[in-house]
Amino acid sequence: MDKDRTDLVPPGLGRRALLVTGAAAVLTLSPVSFANAASASADGTEGAGGTGSDTAARTGTGTGGRTSTRTVRGTLPPGAPDFVHLPVEVPSGVNEIHVAYTYERPAVPAGTQGNALDIGIFDERGTRLGGPGFRGWSGGARTEFFLRADAATPGYLPGPVRAGTWHIALGPYTVAPEGLAYEVTITLRFGPPAPGGTPAPAYPPQRAKGRGRAWYRGDCHIHSVHSDGRRTPAEIAALARAAGLDFINTSEHNTSSAHRAWEGLWGDDLLILTGEEVTTRNGHVVALGMDAGTFIDWRYRARDNRFGHFAREIRRAGGLVVPAHPHGTCLGCNWKFGFADADAVEVWNGPYTPDDEVSLAEWDNLLVAAARSGGRWTPAMGSSDAHRDPDAIGTPQTVVLADDLSREAVLAGLRAGRSYVAESAKVSLSFGATGGRGGHAGIGERLRVAPDAPVTVRLEVTGAPGRTAHFVTDQGTLHTVTLPDTGTGTAEWHTTASYATYVRAEVRHAPAAPPLPGALAAFTNPVFLGE
Repeated sequence: MDKDRTDLVPPGLGRRALLVTGAAAVLTLSPVSFANAASASADGTEGAGGTGSDTAARTGTGTGGRTSTRTVRGTLPPGAPDFVHLPVEVPSGVNEIHVAYTYERPAVPAGTQGNALDIGIFDERGTRLGGPGFRGWSGGARTEFFLRADAATPGYLPGPVRAGTWHIALGPYTVAPEGLAYEVTITLRFGPPAPGGTPAPAYPPQRAKGRGRAWYRGDCHIHSVHSDGRRTPAEIAALARAAGLDFINTSEHNTSSAHRAWEGLWGDDLLILTGEEVTTRNGHVVALGMDAGTFIDWRYRARDNRFGHFAREIRRAGGLVVPAHPHGTCLGCNWKFGFADADAVEVWNGPYTPDDEVSLAEWDNLLVAAARSGGRWTPAMGSSDAHRDPDAIGTPQTVVLADDLSREAVLAGLRAGRSYVAESAKVSLSFGATGGRGGHAGIGERLRVAPDAPVTVRLEVTGAPGRTAHFVTDQGTLHTVTLPDTGTGTAEWHTTASYATYVRAEVRHAPAAPPLPGALAAFTNPVFLGE
């Protein structure tokens, strides 16, 4: 969840244009011109300041080449569109763009939203939804960034600085009653591009050594310094190994910049998948395991009817569509797009909290609906959403049965629901059902038996001392067993397909506030019963 945010606002209706383009409404400000700076790059002089009443100019020289600066100030009113575009006319001969911004954060009464303003940038290829112009986004996590051919601030993509109209994208997430006063400073550095141009990205390999067909542990929702996290990729990789994980998925807010940041950090013991947390105003979705370098746009709400298109884009890039923390309590974190396009759903996000319990109940309702319709069911997952200390990588973690430790096999196991979720690598489960003529079905599978044929459901648990094991069906919890203090125990229950449409297992801590249930220590995807 992106909880730290930043917002911007424009000076007057006469200087802006409001566009609705089939996605979120966009406010476009008057362009910032560096025309005089371009002529100065030829003759060494620069004329008076830039265009517009809210701009100022500054030039300078240094060891890195001559620079030219413009500053834009304005105020965005309450009810400003989701995105405000500030066009910047970049002349030829520029080798670096640097952007800094600030905004006022006045005190507001309790219960009133204050100011929060996000920022990013699109290059001369334009701002079209899903288009090629995206060059980076830092949300509210940074107050400045730069781009050049050979390097960029984390969250942004290195590459050529070509002449044309670039757009600084401001995202006024919330606006105080008195408006959002902002200041944006753009500095262009002139000179030849870096020798060698833009380095070819080194993306993680799609396979690690693994153990053949086995249960593999992973955390698919993690943030680094490439969005609003505070850890470097190297720190995350070390923590993932310490947590006993076999794979992780990089999932930065609205950027693909981290895909190229893991060189030297993968290995035979750790598979690194590349993804994104697509962070819209109506909920977040983890794009899990996409082709490296893929960027998925986030600039739409549920009312815009665009999510289905981008869900297909995620799948075309080989990834899974996983709505994250669907009942999260931060602003914009509730999932509003429905689950028809979901490949799985992140039921458990970070340390177990009441919103996870609500997500678990909603997911169980989805299982009932799928059983009633005969349609595809939606598997559950759990991830840490870790950002910084003390957030624990791998709490929780999804444990998936995969043919090997490869991107293809791991995603296939997650898609099929052959997985369970545990609070740490200390907890292991084995769960399945037997019945009929020697039939057996494991997690995510169907035991095909006659309606009245006896079925035995069995759960084996390690690493959960004193917890309780629960068998949950479409009716609710029908059998509960207290596990031994050793943490290792077995629970069995007998039923029929006519009595239980599916059975899944939960392992819980003792309740902190009875009669409310205790926090989860682990849970499984279901075993379905019947033909």
